Amino acid sequence: MTRGDKQVGALCLRMTRRGLLRVLLVTSRDTGRWVIPKGWPMTGLDDPAAAAVEALQEAGVSGRIEFASAGTYRYVKADVAVDKPLSVTVYRLWVETQGRRWPERAARKRRWFTIARAAALVAEPELAALIAAHADLESKHAHRVKPRRKVARVRAPASPL
Repeated sequence: MTRGDKQVGALCLRMTRRGLLRVLLVTSRDTGRWVIPKGWPMTGLDDPAAAAVEALQEAGVSGRIEFASAGTYRYVKADVAVDKPLSVTVYRLWVETQGRRWPERAARKRRWFTIARAAALVAEPELAALIAAHADLESKHAHRVKPRRKVARVRAPASPL
């Protein structure tokens, strides 16, 4: 595939307080189907950085991007003239910040899903498999999550004096 046949994408992840892994999906601008943020490589940026920029533009999130690829998937981009097969290299983005406003807010919806639900919602089978393969991260990272403690407030007894 040539450079024009390649895109980069961000698999946006976060761990809940209970140790459950969530995936952020956005709707595509054209059909409204659920996808990950993705786009063309950018001049002057390496692929992971370009994927992080796409996540910020399309979903309004930022965080720590992993420089090792999480995998690739292929899909056919429906164009005005001809359908174009593309390969998307995906990088994990561990979300630390989610903005209320972002460049493509008016054109897209964003929503957090469980791994299983996200895999079921995306149309591309290879992307679904890539997302589903992250289910093991949930159990690997669950031990790092600190349980929320309930704090009881205790009043000192009234002094008899």
